[in-house]
Amino acid sequence: MRRQQSDTRRSAPGFIDTFEGVNRWGAAALRVRLLGPVDVLVDGAARPVRGQRRKAVLAVLGLHPGEVVSTGRLVDLVWGDAPPPNAVNALQSHVSYLRRTLGDKAVIASRPPGYLLDAGGEGTDVAVAERRIAAGLQEADPAARARHLQAALELWRGTPLADTGGLPWLDEQAERLGQLWLRGRRALLEARLGLGQHAQLLPDLEQLTREHPFDEQLHGLLMLTLYRLGRQADALAAFRRLRGTLDDDLGIEPGAALRDLEAGILRQDPELDAPAPVAATAPAVPAQLPLAVGTFAGRTGELARLDSLLTGATGDTADTGAGGVAVAAVTGTAGVGKSALVVHWAHRAAGRFPDGQLYVNLRGFDPGGRPVDPADAVRGFLDAFGVAAARVPAGLAAQAGLLRSLLAGRRVLIVLDNARDAEQVRPLLPGTPGCLAVVTSRDALTSLVALEGALPVAVDLLSAGEAGDLLVRRLGAARVAAEPAAVAEIVARCARLPLALAVAAGRAATRPELPLADLAASLRAAGTPSGTLDAIAGDDPVSDPRAVFSWSYRALRPAAAELLRRMSLAPGTDLGAGAIASLAGVPADAARVPLAELVRANLVFQDTPGRHCLHDLLRAYAAEQAAVHDAAPGHRLAVHRLLDHYLHTADAAARLLDPARGPRRLGDPQPGTTVPRPRTRGEALAWFDAERDPLLAAVRLAADAGFDGHTWRLAAAVTTFLDWRGRWHDLAAVHETALRAQLRGRSPAVDHAGLGDTACALGRTYARIGRYEDAEHHLGAAIWVHEQAGDTAGLARAGYHLGGLALRLRRYPQALTLTEEALRRFDRLGDRIWRARALNATGWIHGHLGEHRQALQRCREALTETIELDDRHGEAGAWDAVGHAHHRLGDPRQAIACYGHALRAYLELGDRSGEAAVLAHLADAHDDAADPVTAAEHRRRGLSILSTLDPAAGA
Repeated sequence: MRRQQSDTRRSAPGFIDTFEGVNRWGAAALRVRLLGPVDVLVDGAARPVRGQRRKAVLAVLGLHPGEVVSTGRLVDLVWGDAPPPNAVNALQSHVSYLRRTLGDKAVIASRPPGYLLDAGGEGTDVAVAERRIAAGLQEADPAARARHLQAALELWRGTPLADTGGLPWLDEQAERLGQLWLRGRRALLEARLGLGQHAQLLPDLEQLTREHPFDEQLHGLLMLTLYRLGRQADALAAFRRLRGTLDDDLGIEPGAALRDLEAGILRQDPELDAPAPVAATAPAVPAQLPLAVGTFAGRTGELARLDSLLTGATGDTADTGAGGVAVAAVTGTAGVGKSALVVHWAHRAAGRFPDGQLYVNLRGFDPGGRPVDPADAVRGFLDAFGVAAARVPAGLAAQAGLLRSLLAGRRVLIVLDNARDAEQVRPLLPGTPGCLAVVTSRDALTSLVALEGALPVAVDLLSAGEAGDLLVRRLGAARVAAEPAAVAEIVARCARLPLALAVAAGRAATRPELPLADLAASLRAAGTPSGTLDAIAGDDPVSDPRAVFSWSYRALRPAAAELLRRMSLAPGTDLGAGAIASLAGVPADAARVPLAELVRANLVFQDTPGRHCLHDLLRAYAAEQAAVHDAAPGHRLAVHRLLDHYLHTADAAARLLDPARGPRRLGDPQPGTTVPRPRTRGEALAWFDAERDPLLAAVRLAADAGFDGHTWRLAAAVTTFLDWRGRWHDLAAVHETALRAQLRGRSPAVDHAGLGDTACALGRTYARIGRYEDAEHHLGAAIWVHEQAGDTAGLARAGYHLGGLALRLRRYPQALTLTEEALRRFDRLGDRIWRARALNATGWIHGHLGEHRQALQRCREALTETIELDDRHGEAGAWDAVGHAHHRLGDPRQAIACYGHALRAYLELGDRSGEAAVLAHLADAHDDAADPVTAAEHRRRGLSILSTLDPAAGA
């Protein structure tokens, strides 16, 4: 039996570039995919292969690329010991089918005594994976090795040859490919461990060692990771568990390499220590272009017009005038293919811009009416170049100036998609030659053409020939050629609109037995609904894409149609599986089938694995259908479930990150809500990373829809994550939204504890970004609210953070008074975690007052309490404070030992700002211990970390 492969491969970031080169026939780029369900990619579009025997034939040929496989061997491998009497004829039929699917009969060549798959060196995902893994294993540099191996592992889409089970030879091959994945996975983990990424690797290693209980190499990596995280006892326990498993099940002892590793851990061999992080030596080179549309056709004139800008932009000649900046304004009606044109062209031109390609969807005509703020887009571009938060000034004008300075002298392609108007894009334009900006919009952008000299590129409907070419690329030349009259009517009924043609072709592609004449008849009979899509309809009613949408919509089964309507209610750019299931009010497993139906019908799109979205026009159409078919209470209930999904999952994840949050009064989620429960801190952070933008949108949705309780509770739940990730502006924005929602005149409904907590969190965030007056105002307001409500716990926390603000402002006596009062309140409440943290804070303040012995006494007491409470974050802060006191009392060696404990804790937690602060303290202590070399290394590492954080993060 083939082994099931770990789901960890599916969580890898990024996606595979399926366009690694045009094949040698100059036709569509082709790849046979075997590392998962068997299918083929043609120009990036997946084409299914129907029938197990056909898949088996393709798999056997794909596993012998460039080799002739005899007819007899094919029959043996595809049918096993009992082939049918007509096996040879059936084989010929299967090969004919596969040639049609591949789109070129030359790909499977008849070569006596059998057949040969001639798809080139990149023609199968197996060949690409084997090449990349081999390259990675030969690479000496850990970073380069990790890149090769990561790219290889992303090719796996599940169990190899997943739908050819039961055929012995293919089962053996599936096992071999599974072992290849495991070999690459081991090597990738080892490379990342060499890069010092032990904290991020621990969840994967724990899962993999459970799945492979006898794999000594994986267990060795787990032991080394635990040791480098400061968990020596856990590392040795992992060895003992493996030794027991091997003895009980196999009757053997661990190998010599693992026994040597155990000995090294026991004696704390310095050679086992983590390598120092390597500072970046080169600027980031962003590559943000989305995947190109596989069915792109025509647009020769528009492509040539865009090409005319390339020479001047890349500096070969002065094509853009006297040192002008190259800008193109690509405009046209909705659904006409502006984005597809520009992305297709941008991929062709990317090689001319070696310093990177930037992309942002400005959502200028989003149905939700929320275009991207130019400031958010600017900050996104600065992030893409790796600009530290410390370098980002306040205000859009200053941030745009920094972006222009960063682009000066570089050759960068900037794609500004779906702009509302010229004002939205001006802050994003470069200021000097060398870069090229391409803007798409439904707006004419006349002022951009007049003032910035943008080259206008008007995109009109496809010609009849181009529209036919689009259908050929999606449906195949034979099928289109067989029904020319039906094709002509489909093109006319779709008004030669690319979006409408793509949806119609998608439906036809999923029904290969359906005559195109039936599709044409359905389009002819479809009505023309009224509503929000009127704005994109032309003078001729047949140019209204509703006819195509309605035809596809009516072909859906009821569950899929209802899910489409529900998805139109969600904010944000994309949705995860839990959010989709919650909107539908069904378990996640039950939502998969209708969701897959929507994807097949090209009504829902999957830009990244596990995340789905609707095109804005489809979202508008689905919202129309929801208004027609669903009652308003059903809408609100679906939104309630969606918000419950985000709130309950985020709260559970946040409590994993920081146990000091304690339980929250959330109430039970609505029936039908899906609430995934992260099990580890790593899983919690991964969930937050994937859902960051939808969570921010959910806070706004909750406020707009009047779910005030969800608004402030969601804002509270995302606080720790945004704080750890340094997203200070986002954090301030969500709490500002929450505060407005709580203060809009609903005094009977106000939750005063929530109001006080929101004001407190907003004040603390303002302190982090240097808005000290605003911080003091909001923290004072929080104290007043909690006093009025008699909320002692809230009052204690607000006072604690106000003391922290006073410490930042060097008002040490005031900081001590406020923090000691908070300490007394926590003591009376019996809140031991917050009491220990406040006690440690008083010690810090005594240290700043020069009272180092009193500081040492208090911080030692706090350290004891945090260890007893298993408050790892509080423990890290206490070790740091105890070390600081020892240092100031003239004992740098003792300080170094304490700082080492703090550093290991912060590394384990992934708290980068805490890590940087401790490294600075270690540097000072090593200087005083007459060890300037080590001091310089710690200082370099600390400064490297601080350069990526908000300046307040290390305070």
